[in-house]
Amino acid sequence: MKRFFQPVEKDGSAKKPAISPSKKDKDENGEISEDSTTKEPLKFLTWNANSFLLRVKNNWPEFTNFVTSFDPDVIAIQEVRMPAAGSKGAPKNPAELKDDNSSSRAEKQIMMRALSSPPFQNYRVWWSLSDSKYAGTALFVKKCFQPKSVFFNLDKKASKHETDGRVILAEFETFRVLNTYVPNNGWTEEENSFPRRRKWDKRILEFVLQNSDKPLIWCGDLNVSHEEIDVSHPEFFSAAKQNGYVPPNKEDCGQPGFTLAERKRFGNILKQGKLIDAYRLLHEEKDTERGFSWSGNPIGKYRGKRMRIDYFIVSEKLKDRILACEIHGQGIELKGFYGSDHCPVTLVLSEASPKSRESEISS
Repeated sequence: MKRFFQPVEKDGSAKKPAISPSKKDKDENGEISEDSTTKEPLKFLTWNANSFLLRVKNNWPEFTNFVTSFDPDVIAIQEVRMPAAGSKGAPKNPAELKDDNSSSRAEKQIMMRALSSPPFQNYRVWWSLSDSKYAGTALFVKKCFQPKSVFFNLDKKASKHETDGRVILAEFETFRVLNTYVPNNGWTEEENSFPRRRKWDKRILEFVLQNSDKPLIWCGDLNVSHEEIDVSHPEFFSAAKQNGYVPPNKEDCGQPGFTLAERKRFGNILKQGKLIDAYRLLHEEKDTERGFSWSGNPIGKYRGKRMRIDYFIVSEKLKDRILACEIHGQGIELKGFYGSDHCPVTLVLSEASPKSRESEISS
């Protein structure tokens, strides 16, 4: 099943799929498609699966039906939660699924069998995985929309993967697609909490500013709710504590993802990077039924407590091409979440005119 893994060359660019000398793909009937290699993706889907393997085992028919209906050109997955290839004590290969023992081989076989069936056999997939069943991302791109290059880090260095497999960056002719699983802010000043998130936000801002030559489509679980309208219960989330701990800086207080410090930094990234929140652009009012992408445990104090932390953030240059951006889950019973605590979010762009295509790159 190695066909699902796309090797990356030393310059960071993915090997081109085998095609005929005419550079044109064949459709399912074997006919040559005249424009299959000239168009770029227009329909995008992002979803934190909260263990992609569990979704394959328990929720695959429903999710498959959703993907078939929406028919995305690009699918960005977060929280794959499948370990990287490599035996214990040996160097790991974050671009491939672990298969060095009976249990990991069985899990990989389950995954590959699911991805070899419709509609997923129409996509190529890139993985960026953690050493354990934690975090990890995947990017699916229809075979007729192959990117010019794929990186797995914000520095655009060949073969390097971010810690825990949190980044996949695909570069197309006229824009970039960035799939990220942003680290949770946590509750304390410990190394893997506030400081880690501050460092991440700084690096994202640097990445955006240093790569402004092309429009950006940034998607994934960004682990932040920008404004009060983006949470169901602002007062609850603002007052949230863990074990009674109160951070010394008031701006770090509250639910991870809704602290004032995180929200300010996120707003600064959007402002300096000239980026737009596609969903909020089209949905200005609070939607208490469909306006949130994450929902708390239906049992306990988080029942009915919801946040919008999954996004499509796009460059201002693409603003006039945004046709739709929708959140596909609803209600406290998690309809449309497909077993995860997050629901899919989608984006649809209009085709670029020749003039706008030139201006998006040059301006």
